[in-house]
Amino acid sequence: FELRTSPMPPHWDGVVHCKVLEIEPHRLLSYTWETTTGMKTVVTFTLTPNQQGTVLRVEHSGFRAEEEQNFQGARYGWERNLGNLERVAEAL
Repeated sequence: FELRTSPMPPHWDGVVHCKVLEIEPHRLLSYTWETTTGMKTVVTFTLTPNQQGTVLRVEHSGFRAEEEQNFQGARYGWERNLGNLERVAEAL
């Protein structure tokens, strides 16, 4: 599958190519995250029930040392989007 967002010229076309690596219903989803810039990483979502509800863990791994800018961009994006997810879930 593909994820699409606004391009960031001159290097990135805004497309992330993904391939599912692992699925465990109600517990885990893991997929590749590859861009035309050559970045090849893995995203893993894990759900863990606890007494208060469910904990969502998101891990985006595999960044190379020379991909610090990509790492920081991904970090910003995940923090922004997961913050929005929390607000939506609280409204349910």
